[in-house]
Parts: sequence; C-alpha cells; structure tokens
Amino acid sequence: MELQRVHSFLESSAAARPDKVALVHDGERVSYRQLNRAANLLAGFLVQRGVLPGDRVVILLSNGVKYVASYYGVLKAGAVAVPLNLETGQETLSRLLDELQPAGIVLEQGAGHLLQQFHLAPPSVRFLLAADASFAQGGAHLVWGWDEALTGEELPQGGRTIAPDALASIIYTSGSTGQPKGVMLSHRNIVSNTRSITEYLRLTENDIQMVVLPFFYVMGKSLLNTHMAVGGTVVINNNFAYTASVIRQMAEEGVTGFSGVPSTYAYLLHRSPLASFRDRLPNLRYCTQAGGHMPRDIKERLLQVLPPHTKLFVMYGATEAAARLTYVEPERLPEKLGSIGRAIPGVSVRVLDPHGEELPDGECGELVASGPNIMIGYWNDPEGTARVLDSNGYHTGDLGYRDAEGYLYVTGRKDHLLKVGGHRIDPQEVEEVLMSSGSLLEVVVLGLDDPLLGKKLVALAVPLGGNPSDRSLISFCHGKLPRHKVPGEIRLVAALPKYPSGKIDRVSCLSLCG
Repeated sequence: MELQRVHSFLESSAAARPDKVALVHDGERVSYRQLNRAANLLAGFLVQRGVLPGDRVVILLSNGVKYVASYYGVLKAGAVAVPLNLETGQETLSRLLDELQPAGIVLEQGAGHLLQQFHLAPPSVRFLLAADASFAQGGAHLVWGWDEALTGEELPQGGRTIAPDALASIIYTSGSTGQPKGVMLSHRNIVSNTRSITEYLRLTENDIQMVVLPFFYVMGKSLLNTHMAVGGTVVINNNFAYTASVIRQMAEEGVTGFSGVPSTYAYLLHRSPLASFRDRLPNLRYCTQAGGHMPRDIKERLLQVLPPHTKLFVMYGATEAAARLTYVEPERLPEKLGSIGRAIPGVSVRVLDPHGEELPDGECGELVASGPNIMIGYWNDPEGTARVLDSNGYHTGDLGYRDAEGYLYVTGRKDHLLKVGGHRIDPQEVEEVLMSSGSLLEVVVLGLDDPLLGKKLVALAVPLGGNPSDRSLISFCHGKLPRHKVPGEIRLVAALPKYPSGKIDRVSCLSLCG
C-alpha cells in the first residue's frame, strides 16, 4: 500500500532497516530505530499536553537530531509542524506567533529569549519544550526539558489517524517580495513531491546526502524527506562557512549527494578546495541546485570542476510547490544550460498569457504549475491565496517560455522588473552579463529611485580577489548590453546580505544602497 503521510517515510524505513544509520551530526550517529522511537516519544508527549490534530507546533531549532525527531513527532501526533528560522527577530516572531496561535513551541538556546519574555507567546501556548538542558531550569510551569519530555509513553506506531489531505506543515517563504507568507502543505502535497524527486534522482537506501541547507527552508526539508523515504543517510553539517571542512566530511562519509542554492556553489567553486578533492569524492553521484537562478558561468565551471562521474541536476521550484517543479536531465544540461528543464513526474508547468490561455513555443508568459504537490493556500490569507491559485493552478510569478522540445526558460519575475527611462528591464539579464566577466563571486542588480528615470540601475558586486574597478565592469557591460541596461553605478562590497537559505536578500541589499 502506498504511503500517504509524511511520517510514514520514517516508520517504513525504521521497520525495514532499524539498525541502519539515518542521521550523522557532529559525531553522533543515530539509527532509524532510535530516531523513530524519539519521534514516537515526542508525539506521546504532545498528546499528553493536550495537542489535538490540526494544532500548530512551532519548531525553533537548528538542524540536528532533535529537530528531525521533533518534526516527525509533531506529524505523528496529527499536529502541524511549523519550522521557523532560529534567528527570526522578536518583532517578526511575535507577529508570526500571534498569527499561528500555536499549541506549543520546541526551541533551543538561540531562541531562549522566549523563556525570559513569555509575553511573546500567545495564550494558546500550553508548553515550551527546551531542547537544551540548561534552558529547562526556568522554573515556569510551561517549560519542559527534552529528557523529561521523552520519558513518557510512546505514541503507538502509525500515530493518530490523519487524512492524506490534512495540513502537515506551514512553511514560511523568505519574504523577498514582502512579508513572509505561511505556505500550507498537506501530507499529500509533500508525499507526492517526495515520490517524484526520489524517482528522477533515482535515490536508494545507498544514498548519503550532505545537508548544509536549513531544514526550515523547503529545499532543506525536501532533502530530509526524500532520504528518509528511501532509507538513506542524512549527514548534517551546519558549518558551511568553513567550506574546507564540508568538503573533507563529504569525502570521509562517502557522500553520494550534495545540494545547494546558487551562492552555495559560488562559494564552493571559489572559496573551497573542491577542485583539489575531485579524486577524493569517488562516491559523489550527483549534485542538485535550486533556490533561484544560477548564472551560466557558475554552471559551466561546475561541470569542469566536479568529478567526471558526478551528475549536476539544475532544478526549479517554489515553497508553494512543496519544493520541486522542474529539472534538467544531466545529460541534456550542456545543450540546455539556460533552461530550468521540464516538469517532474506528476506535475504540469504551462506558459500562460494574462487571460489564462496557453502560449505557443517561444512566446513569453507566466509559468503556471499544477499537480498534487501544489499548496492548499497561504495561512490566514485568503486574498493572497486567490492572487496565485486559480483553476489553472499556481501562478509562480516567473516569466518565461518553452522551446520546441518542451524545455522551459525563466526570463525574469513579474515583481522584479524595473522601469528605467521608459524601458522594462529584468535585473537577472544584467546580473548574468556581469557574472560572465569572470571577475565576480556574486552580484545583485537593484533599482534605486531616480527623479528623472523613475529607477536607476545600481549593482552590488563581490569581487573575486583581483579587485576589478567599477569602471572596467561598466565598460564590460557596454560591450554586452544596450545603453539603457548598463548599471549607472557598480559598488564593490565584501559580501551580499543573504537569507539563512543562502538566497540573496534584495531588501537588505537595497538598504545598503540607501
């Protein structure tokens, strides 16, 4: 019988291979049996605290064994897992908690301000489960320590009876185009997408995935679910700032898969010993990239630097799609380097005009996706839901076209287009040209208010060692772009602000230009 609930992935693998290593983190190696038991105990604790099916439970933990046990434990209890960024500011966190009205919060030292300032927790909160032993000494009746909580009875295998269409998780978007939105994903949404990903990546129990992306980010959560589904192993590394140690651990653990966003690979190429480790990564079967547009130059360099047996999967998706929508088959990547590929199994992605009519090959419109992976909607936001979901499916906000072979290309975003002197300009095109100079690690092109042009183009660029001058870069752009697309100013900076997922934070970049 096909598994229809997210926690069934863990339970099925624990039954089939109980002693197999499920997680590796900071020297700790946890088997499927141990992980499943911890999740069962956590679920039992939640039930004892009066958590009901559909109640929200917030998870404020960094990647680790307790995070994974909490995630699956919440689902086993029939509750809704709401992972939040551990570094969320107090003002935003207070707003989100008020919006969610959670039954409880699982947290660690990094979110300890909640233990000192209970006014942040709405009246709905019946418990705070502190993953750090030191934080369980608050003396408040709300606070439980991890070890104390996991001494009760396990929830029986299978957990509560939950319908496949029941809400499983609320995952917040990064907020790159406004306030973060709570994407509601059902068990069916997540399970269907997980199945599609394991199919096209051909994942098996022999796969060992290195995870450097946070689990509260939809791509990080997808890496967890896909490998729990096949009985593989997840190696958690929270130290990507030290790229050399990441590469070394990949070699030591015999990692078969690595995943990242564009900035992840830019740093691996230019700030890590990846090239010198080619012969020490014989097991690295594939790498996957999603999380936004990756410049052509980085893709080309990756294909040269990765071990010859390592396949590179360029992918495209959205939180609203439970992670994944399209991918490029590695064997077609060299000839389709600018493409986001074709739809994954079970999903449809069409190019539509503003009236909802499908456009012929080569004509630009909006990418609209449909399938069992598409979200239920946005939490407490029917208007926002109606703006992106209709009878045609999920309107991604991305503009693009389809070629004669059915491969899709993204040309920009509706909400990122800039009007400069009467011209509509996509900053992605300008960023691509600047990256092709070969002298930058990464770049972002922004539109600053201008009394004459409406907007003026300004680029923030991180140089690669040699410190190119802004004049030489502008001259390079003049040779590649029409005059109205050339940035009026290029500012060289040490680093670009980013979200914890690794995506560039355009809002913070704008504040740098203020």
